[in-house]
Amino acid sequence: MRWALGVLLLVTACSPGSGRTVVTVFAAASLTESFTALEKTFESIHPDVDLRMNFAASSALAQQLRTGALADVFASADEATMAKVAPPSSRVFATNRLTIAVPSGNPAQVTGLADLPRVVTVVCAPQVPCGAATTTVLTAAGVTLRPASEEQDVKAVLTKVAADEADAGLVYVTDVRGAAVTAIDFPESTKAINRYPIAVLADAPHPTLAREFVDLVLSPEGQAILADHGFGPPTQATP
Repeated sequence: MRWALGVLLLVTACSPGSGRTVVTVFAAASLTESFTALEKTFESIHPDVDLRMNFAASSALAQQLRTGALADVFASADEATMAKVAPPSSRVFATNRLTIAVPSGNPAQVTGLADLPRVVTVVCAPQVPCGAATTTVLTAAGVTLRPASEEQDVKAVLTKVAADEADAGLVYVTDVRGAAVTAIDFPESTKAINRYPIAVLADAPHPTLAREFVDLVLSPEGQAILADHGFGPPTQATP
């Protein structure tokens, strides 16, 4: 028994991440690829830190934070959701806009928003930022849509399109990069530019490290990584 306990303690002490400070970042699902790259950059600077990402719909993350979940940093896909968490301060670090994702080859021959009512279309639920943006662009185009489904985050929309479970889906331009889908841009997308804010949370367990991660995101290096993943500059605004 003592031998077994000793082995258990040894394995625990030597397990990956043992002794590293865990810093938790809640981030919008559309930030998955870019923030994963930023995670690697941050951990290369801080080898003693385990930066843990929690990616989901911004509205779901905000609800978790409001009901007691602990995190160090929150990065939302829109300012309205960030305001629900009411951090002491937040800064816009990127912008994004919608595009139409269709399966490779575009079998339904979608050319713009006007085609969506005649095909199987999936969108984000209205309570999440990509859903709110969808409502805005459809209204701007004068298009009434009855979607086949309303998903809880933009990655779920993309997954259904890539799997040929839908003829089209409204996702962010950043989501189609590298995905097995084709993007169809439309002019009304400029009517709903999402501004992404980031903040150190008031009850952050590790506020100093949290601020350093936010600084990385806002730095020229961080901005270059975001641009490489298709995000627009934080100064871009809805016309």
